[in-house]
Amino acid sequence: QVQLVESGGGLVQAGGSLRLSCAASGRTINIYTMGWFRQAPGKEREFVAAISWSGDSTYYADSVKGRFTISRDNAKNTVYLQMNSLKPEDTAVYYCAKGASAYFPRDFSKWQADSWGQGTQVTVSS
Repeated sequence: QVQLVESGGGLVQAGGSLRLSCAASGRTINIYTMGWFRQAPGKEREFVAAISWSGDSTYYADSVKGRFTISRDNAKNTVYLQMNSLKPEDTAVYYCAKGASAYFPRDFSKWQADSWGQGTQVTVSS
């Protein structure tokens, strides 16, 4: 069983940047597709970004494309989310997620993770 721990959240002004980290323990995540989701108050959890096991392929929600960058360091068993040009509507709890396999779909609208972190709060003030 893998444990995922997010860090790096906080309060930032609009236009600012944050870098989230997701450290995995218990087993390697090197062979799995990994992703980030977020959930704002009163809203459903939504997909943000995903990265293939090798890091060669990435996929982003339209709302963050061009502003967020997902990356991974398999040697450190860690996934990152660099968030730039943050907007108040990016305010949410951000969750790291592990896929069940290395499968990397063309469309992540129905992608399901099998492990989740506890989340880290990101608050963007206007």
